[in-house]
Amino acid sequence: MLSFADFEEKTINRTELFHGKIIDVFLDDVSLPNGGTAKRELVFHPGGVGIIAITPENKMLFVKQFRKPLEKVILEIPAGKIDPGEGDHPAVTGARELEEETGFTAAEMKHVGSMYLSPGFSNEMLHLYHAVELTKVENPRPQDEDEVLELYALSLDEAKKAMKDGLICDAKTMYAITYWELLQK
Repeated sequence: MLSFADFEEKTINRTELFHGKIIDVFLDDVSLPNGGTAKRELVFHPGGVGIIAITPENKMLFVKQFRKPLEKVILEIPAGKIDPGEGDHPAVTGARELEEETGFTAAEMKHVGSMYLSPGFSNEMLHLYHAVELTKVENPRPQDEDEVLELYALSLDEAKKAMKDGLICDAKTMYAITYWELLQK
């Protein structure tokens, strides 16, 4: 049986192509385990957090927003990028994003799981949390200045219909709906 080391690609050279506010892009020259070489385009991202927030009325909170890479409006669970200093504490990011995007806080942020979103080219990891015991905040943190969001609370059937209709089309939100459905059983 082959070991993981038998698949490792070793970096020969790394060139930074872009340093941005959210991502950094590099081009690596790598040596392949079979003796060849290849180029790898890499995107480095600080990671993000998605929040599964279910109200006492058994509705999940979603935000409606325009997503420029898709050139369309979609519904997503509240989520956001891990800011500097929050890397070791993604639950802090989750609590901040929940309040900024929905106006709610949670008594507890239960870690559901963490996943790489596109490991073929990016190291971005998303941490999913279930926000337990939601409370509406009287004066919530303001939304980010560059975000235009609208809050929705949908039943499971409404969320599944939005998914079928293509309004919900991102992996984290589809995963969240599946998780919610499993909680019902």
